[in-house]
Amino acid sequence: MSVSAESLEMTTIAAHAAVERLATNVAAIDVSEHLVITDVFLICSADNERQVNSIVEEIEDKLREAGHQPLRREGTREGRWALLDYGDIVVHVQHDDERDFYGLERLWKDCPLLELEGVEPATRPEPGEDDDAVLPAE
Repeated sequence: MSVSAESLEMTTIAAHAAVERLATNVAAIDVSEHLVITDVFLICSADNERQVNSIVEEIEDKLREAGHQPLRREGTREGRWALLDYGDIVVHVQHDDERDFYGLERLWKDCPLLELEGVEPATRPEPGEDDDAVLPAE
């Protein structure tokens, strides 16, 4: 299975919206080979809660203009890690601290990054770099 044209279009719209609001390290991860419920995880970050919420609002506005509504949204009140589930794509807007701690890119390191026109490619941690930060201790 591969990313559908509609998923790629939605991802591109969301990524451009995030960049407009100064999101950093925008990564589009193709999870279509590993998950049946979604094609793409779009992950981006910001250095404060207000900016996280601003990025979320811009993504929602741009995708709404394109005819897409989120099926579910989580974490928007706290402004630390917001999740927007659009079915075909799931958008994670994270505060820098949460992004560093949870390391979603490390969890999905076997999945390819998508190149999006007009969006600077994201950087992934090198193998072994910060591997202890993947999951919190119980």
